[in-house]
Amino acid sequence: MELPFDGGISRYYREDAPDDVRAAIAAAEDGQIINPSYPYPDRWKRGAYEDAIAALQIELVRMQAWARATGQRIAIVFEGRDAAGKGGTIKRFRENLNPRGAKVVALSKPSDVEAAQWYFQRYIAHLPAKGEITIFDRSWYNRGVVEHVFGFCTPDERERWFAQTPEFEDMLVKEGITLIKIWLNVGRTTQLHRFLAREKDPLKQWKLSWIDVEGLSKWDAYTQAITETLERTHTDFAPWTIVRSDDKRRARVQVIRAVLSELDYARKDPSALEPIDPQIVGGPDLWHV
Repeated sequence: MELPFDGGISRYYREDAPDDVRAAIAAAEDGQIINPSYPYPDRWKRGAYEDAIAALQIELVRMQAWARATGQRIAIVFEGRDAAGKGGTIKRFRENLNPRGAKVVALSKPSDVEAAQWYFQRYIAHLPAKGEITIFDRSWYNRGVVEHVFGFCTPDERERWFAQTPEFEDMLVKEGITLIKIWLNVGRTTQLHRFLAREKDPLKQWKLSWIDVEGLSKWDAYTQAITETLERTHTDFAPWTIVRSDDKRRARVQVIRAVLSELDYARKDPSALEPIDPQIVGGPDLWHV
Protein backbone atom coordinates (compact mmCIF):
# COMPACT_ATOMS: atom_id res chain seq x y z
CA MET A 1 0.00 0.00 0.00
CA GLU A 2 1.29 3.43 -0.93
CA LEU A 3 1.79 5.56 2.17
CA PRO A 4 1.27 9.34 2.25
CA PHE A 5 4.32 11.61 2.17
CA ASP A 6 6.51 8.69 1.02
CA GLY A 7 6.02 6.92 4.34
CA GLY A 8 7.62 9.78 6.25
CA ILE A 9 5.96 8.87 9.54
CA SER A 10 7.03 5.21 9.38
CA ARG A 11 10.52 6.31 8.44
CA TYR A 12 10.70 8.64 11.44
CA TYR A 13 9.53 5.81 13.70
CA ARG A 14 12.19 3.43 12.36
CA GLU A 15 15.11 5.83 12.12
CA ASP A 16 14.68 8.91 14.31
CA ALA A 17 12.18 8.30 17.11
CA PRO A 18 13.65 8.22 20.62
CA ASP A 19 14.44 4.67 21.74
CA ASP A 20 11.97 4.74 24.63
CA VAL A 21 9.16 5.94 22.35
CA ARG A 22 9.90 3.25 19.77
CA ALA A 23 10.06 0.53 22.43
CA ALA A 24 6.76 1.62 24.02
CA ILE A 25 4.95 1.56 20.68
CA ALA A 26 6.40 -1.83 19.77
CA ALA A 27 5.22 -3.30 23.08
CA ALA A 28 1.79 -1.62 23.09
CA GLU A 29 -1.24 -3.83 23.66
CA ASP A 30 -4.80 -3.10 22.58
CA GLY A 31 -6.54 -0.78 25.04
CA GLN A 32 -3.33 0.16 26.82
CA ILE A 33 -2.40 3.81 27.42
CA ILE A 34 1.22 4.03 26.33
CA ASN A 35 2.07 7.43 27.82
CA PRO A 36 3.85 6.45 31.07
CA SER A 37 2.91 9.72 32.79
CA TYR A 38 -0.83 9.30 32.14
CA PRO A 39 -2.72 8.59 35.40
CA TYR A 40 -4.59 5.54 34.07
CA PRO A 41 -2.99 2.44 32.52
CA ASP A 42 -5.91 1.42 30.28
CA ARG A 43 -8.54 3.03 28.08
CA TRP A 44 -11.88 3.74 29.77
CA LYS A 45 -14.38 0.92 29.32
CA ARG A 46 -16.70 1.44 26.37
CA GLY A 47 -19.92 0.91 28.33
CA ALA A 48 -19.14 3.55 30.95
CA TYR A 49 -17.99 5.95 28.24
CA GLU A 50 -21.13 5.52 26.14
CA ASP A 51 -23.38 6.01 29.17
CA ALA A 52 -21.58 9.25 30.06
CA ILE A 53 -21.65 10.56 26.49
CA ALA A 54 -25.37 9.78 26.14
CA ALA A 55 -26.18 11.81 29.25
CA LEU A 56 -24.03 14.68 28.06
CA GLN A 57 -25.74 14.80 24.66
CA ILE A 58 -28.98 15.67 26.44
CA GLU A 59 -27.19 18.38 28.40
CA LEU A 60 -25.69 19.83 25.22
CA VAL A 61 -29.14 20.06 23.58
CA ARG A 62 -30.48 21.78 26.70
CA MET A 63 -27.56 24.17 26.64
CA GLN A 64 -28.19 25.10 23.01
CA ALA A 65 -31.89 25.67 23.64
CA TRP A 66 -30.98 28.00 26.50
CA ALA A 67 -28.43 29.83 24.37
CA ARG A 68 -30.95 30.35 21.60
CA ALA A 69 -33.73 31.45 23.98
CA THR A 70 -31.58 33.90 25.93
CA GLY A 71 -29.39 35.20 23.09
CA GLN A 72 -26.13 33.86 24.47
CA ARG A 73 -23.03 34.09 22.29
CA ILE A 74 -20.62 31.24 22.94
CA ALA A 75 -17.21 30.78 21.32
CA ILE A 76 -15.21 27.64 22.09
CA VAL A 77 -11.59 27.45 20.98
CA PHE A 78 -10.10 23.98 20.51
CA GLU A 79 -6.32 23.83 20.32
CA GLY A 80 -3.77 21.14 21.05
CA ARG A 81 -0.97 18.93 19.90
CA ASP A 82 -1.38 17.26 16.52
CA ALA A 83 -3.30 13.97 16.89
CA ALA A 84 -4.61 15.04 20.30
CA GLY A 85 -8.19 14.28 19.28
CA LYS A 86 -9.63 17.72 18.53
CA GLY A 87 -11.71 16.53 15.59
CA GLY A 88 -13.24 13.58 17.42
CA THR A 89 -14.03 15.66 20.47
CA ILE A 90 -15.66 18.39 18.38
CA LYS A 91 -17.68 15.74 16.52
CA ARG A 92 -19.11 14.40 19.79
CA PHE A 93 -19.75 17.91 21.05
CA ARG A 94 -21.75 18.95 18.02
CA GLU A 95 -23.37 15.77 16.70
CA ASN A 96 -26.84 16.39 18.21
CA LEU A 97 -26.85 20.18 18.11
CA ASN A 98 -28.86 22.14 15.55
CA PRO A 99 -26.26 23.05 12.92
CA ARG A 100 -28.06 26.32 12.20
CA GLY A 101 -26.98 27.61 15.59
CA ALA A 102 -23.77 25.65 16.17
CA LYS A 103 -21.05 25.92 13.56
CA VAL A 104 -17.50 24.61 13.37
CA VAL A 105 -14.88 26.97 11.95
CA ALA A 106 -11.69 25.37 10.62
CA LEU A 107 -9.89 27.94 8.53
CA SER A 108 -7.26 26.95 6.01
CA LYS A 109 -4.04 28.76 5.16
CA PRO A 110 -4.67 32.53 4.80
CA SER A 111 -5.16 33.84 1.28
CA ASP A 112 -2.92 36.62 0.02
CA VAL A 113 -5.60 39.14 0.94
CA GLU A 114 -6.05 37.68 4.43
CA ALA A 115 -2.30 37.59 4.99
CA ALA A 116 -2.25 41.33 4.32
CA GLN A 117 -4.97 42.03 6.92
CA TRP A 118 -4.83 42.45 10.67
CA TYR A 119 -4.07 38.98 12.00
CA PHE A 120 -7.35 38.59 13.92
CA GLN A 121 -9.52 39.99 11.14
CA ARG A 122 -10.48 36.77 9.40
CA TYR A 123 -11.63 35.22 12.67
CA ILE A 124 -13.94 38.11 13.55
CA ALA A 125 -16.34 37.27 10.72
CA HIS A 126 -16.98 33.87 12.32
CA LEU A 127 -17.74 35.04 15.85
CA PRO A 128 -21.19 33.99 17.13
CA ALA A 129 -24.27 36.17 16.86
CA LYS A 130 -26.93 36.10 19.56
CA GLY A 131 -28.14 32.58 20.22
CA GLU A 132 -25.21 30.97 18.42
CA ILE A 133 -22.32 28.68 19.33
CA THR A 134 -19.10 28.83 17.33
CA ILE A 135 -16.51 26.09 17.71
CA PHE A 136 -13.05 27.01 16.42
CA ASP A 137 -11.09 23.95 15.29
CA ARG A 138 -7.78 25.76 15.68
CA SER A 139 -7.81 29.51 15.84
CA TRP A 140 -5.75 32.67 16.16
CA TYR A 141 -3.40 30.59 18.33
CA ASN A 142 -1.70 29.27 15.20
CA ARG A 143 0.64 32.25 15.44
CA GLY A 144 1.78 31.38 18.93
CA VAL A 145 2.77 27.81 18.09
CA VAL A 146 2.77 26.40 14.53
CA GLU A 147 3.69 29.59 12.72
CA HIS A 148 6.50 30.21 15.19
CA VAL A 149 7.89 26.66 15.08
CA PHE A 150 7.95 26.59 11.27
CA GLY A 151 9.12 30.17 10.80
CA PHE A 152 5.89 31.33 9.14
CA CYS A 153 5.98 34.55 11.18
CA THR A 154 8.77 36.76 12.42
CA PRO A 155 9.65 37.13 16.12
CA ASP A 156 8.34 40.71 15.99
CA GLU A 157 5.02 39.57 14.51
CA ARG A 158 4.66 36.93 17.20
CA GLU A 159 5.54 39.37 19.97
CA ARG A 160 2.93 41.81 18.67
CA TRP A 161 0.44 38.94 18.61
CA PHE A 162 1.24 38.18 22.26
CA ALA A 163 0.58 41.79 23.17
CA GLN A 164 -2.71 41.93 21.27
CA THR A 165 -4.22 38.54 22.12
CA PRO A 166 -5.29 39.31 25.71
CA GLU A 167 -6.67 42.66 24.53
CA PHE A 168 -8.58 41.00 21.70
CA GLU A 169 -10.05 38.36 24.00
CA ASP A 170 -10.90 40.95 26.64
CA MET A 171 -12.88 42.85 24.00
CA LEU A 172 -14.79 39.70 23.08
CA VAL A 173 -15.70 38.99 26.69
CA LYS A 174 -16.72 42.59 27.38
CA GLU A 175 -18.85 42.47 24.24
CA GLY A 176 -20.82 39.66 25.88
CA ILE A 177 -19.27 36.62 24.22
CA THR A 178 -18.58 33.65 26.49
CA LEU A 179 -15.10 32.54 25.46
CA ILE A 180 -13.95 29.06 26.46
CA LYS A 181 -10.45 27.88 25.53
CA ILE A 182 -9.60 24.17 25.51
CA TRP A 183 -6.08 22.80 25.02
CA LEU A 184 -5.87 19.06 24.34
CA ASN A 185 -2.52 17.60 25.27
CA VAL A 186 -1.09 14.23 24.33
CA GLY A 187 2.17 12.46 25.08
CA ARG A 188 4.88 12.00 22.47
CA THR A 189 4.48 8.22 22.35
CA THR A 190 0.71 8.43 21.98
CA GLN A 191 1.02 11.04 19.24
CA LEU A 192 3.40 8.96 17.12
CA HIS A 193 1.31 5.84 17.68
CA ARG A 194 -1.78 7.65 16.37
CA PHE A 195 0.12 9.05 13.39
CA LEU A 196 1.31 5.55 12.45
CA ALA A 197 -2.28 4.29 12.58
CA ARG A 198 -3.46 7.16 10.37
CA GLU A 199 -0.68 6.56 7.88
CA LYS A 200 -1.85 2.97 7.34
CA ASP A 201 -5.59 3.69 7.25
CA PRO A 202 -6.85 4.83 3.82
CA LEU A 203 -9.90 6.38 5.48
CA LYS A 204 -7.79 8.54 7.79
CA GLN A 205 -4.79 9.44 5.64
CA TRP A 206 -6.48 12.71 4.70
CA LYS A 207 -5.92 13.88 8.28
CA LEU A 208 -2.16 13.93 7.72
CA SER A 209 -0.19 16.86 6.32
CA TRP A 210 3.44 17.57 5.65
CA ILE A 211 3.35 19.73 8.80
CA ASP A 212 2.61 16.58 10.80
CA VAL A 213 5.54 14.73 9.25
CA GLU A 214 8.01 17.57 9.66
CA GLY A 215 6.71 18.35 13.13
CA LEU A 216 7.68 14.95 14.52
CA SER A 217 11.30 16.07 14.82
CA LYS A 218 10.24 19.40 16.36
CA TRP A 219 8.68 18.06 19.57
CA ASP A 220 10.91 20.15 21.85
CA ALA A 221 10.36 23.31 19.80
CA TYR A 222 6.61 22.75 19.99
CA THR A 223 6.86 22.19 23.73
CA GLN A 224 8.67 25.49 24.25
CA ALA A 225 6.24 27.39 22.03
CA ILE A 226 3.17 25.87 23.72
CA THR A 227 4.52 26.54 27.20
CA GLU A 228 5.14 30.20 26.42
CA THR A 229 1.78 30.58 24.68
CA LEU A 230 -0.19 29.11 27.58
CA GLU A 231 1.69 31.18 30.14
CA ARG A 232 1.23 34.46 28.27
CA THR A 233 -2.41 34.04 27.23
CA HIS A 234 -3.93 32.48 30.35
CA THR A 235 -5.96 35.28 31.93
CA ASP A 236 -8.72 35.63 34.51
CA PHE A 237 -11.23 36.60 31.81
CA ALA A 238 -10.10 34.02 29.24
CA PRO A 239 -8.39 31.13 31.04
CA TRP A 240 -7.10 27.94 29.46
CA THR A 241 -8.53 24.54 30.33
CA ILE A 242 -5.98 21.80 29.73
CA VAL A 243 -7.26 18.28 29.03
CA ARG A 244 -4.96 15.27 28.85
CA SER A 245 -6.17 13.23 25.89
CA ASP A 246 -4.05 10.08 25.74
CA ASP A 247 -7.37 8.32 26.34
CA LYS A 248 -9.80 9.81 23.82
CA ARG A 249 -12.85 8.51 25.67
CA ARG A 250 -11.96 10.16 28.94
CA ALA A 251 -10.91 13.34 27.13
CA ARG A 252 -14.17 13.72 25.21
CA VAL A 253 -16.30 13.33 28.31
CA GLN A 254 -14.11 15.59 30.41
CA VAL A 255 -14.06 18.34 27.76
CA ILE A 256 -17.84 18.39 27.45
CA ARG A 257 -18.27 18.38 31.22
CA ALA A 258 -15.76 21.19 31.62
CA VAL A 259 -17.47 23.36 28.98
CA LEU A 260 -20.98 22.77 30.30
CA SER A 261 -19.84 23.50 33.84
CA GLU A 262 -18.92 27.00 32.69
CA LEU A 263 -22.45 27.73 31.43
CA ASP A 264 -25.45 28.46 33.64
CA TYR A 265 -28.05 26.95 31.32
CA ALA A 266 -31.62 26.02 32.19
CA ARG A 267 -32.56 22.50 33.37
CA LYS A 268 -28.94 21.57 34.02
CA ASP A 269 -28.48 18.10 35.48
CA PRO A 270 -25.40 18.38 37.74
CA SER A 271 -25.07 14.60 38.00
CA ALA A 272 -24.31 14.36 34.27
CA LEU A 273 -21.41 16.78 34.67
CA GLU A 274 -19.64 14.82 37.40
CA PRO A 275 -16.99 13.99 38.15
CA ILE A 276 -14.53 16.34 36.52
CA ASP A 277 -11.26 14.49 36.96
CA PRO A 278 -8.47 16.79 38.22
CA GLN A 279 -5.91 14.32 36.91
CA ILE A 280 -7.27 14.87 33.39
CA VAL A 281 -8.61 18.45 33.49
CA GLY A 282 -6.97 21.54 34.94
CA GLY A 283 -5.22 24.82 34.29
CA PRO A 284 -1.81 25.41 32.69
CA ASP A 285 -0.08 23.66 35.60
CA LEU A 286 -1.43 20.39 34.20
CA TRP A 287 0.46 21.06 30.96
CA HIS A 288 3.75 20.36 32.73
CA VAL A 289 2.66 16.94 34.03
